[in-house]
Amino acid sequence: MSEKIKYALEIEVKSSTKVLYNMISTPSGLSEWFADNVNIKNDVFTFFWGDSSEEAKLLTKKKGESIKFQWMEDFEDGEKSYFELVIKVDELTNDVALIITDFAEEDELDEAKLLWDNQINDLKKVIGS
Repeated sequence: MSEKIKYALEIEVKSSTKVLYNMISTPSGLSEWFADNVNIKNDVFTFFWGDSSEEAKLLTKKKGESIKFQWMEDFEDGEKSYFELVIKVDELTNDVALIITDFAEEDELDEAKLLWDNQINDLKKVIGS
């Protein structure tokens, strides 16, 4: 398996940090834009898309600020990859941005970024941004 490359995207989101944090950190919030349905049990989130599902281990969570997951497959393979969603507020303008950090194979990097763009567009529609 080739080495995964870390990348980050910063996307402005017109939302309060409280609403945005709820959308990125709770099963009900995540099921509105990230997956069709989301369940949680013992810090393991199960994401459902149609007939498929993926599990991700909750690594860290900072109330109102960020959440970090690792796909169970990567965890079990001993990989260091993860995906993290961080809320950033500009001190001068109070603009809110969502910073996404993720990992992808080099030949899948553009596709992975496009997928996140589509997901965030869904998030923006849900919150009216």
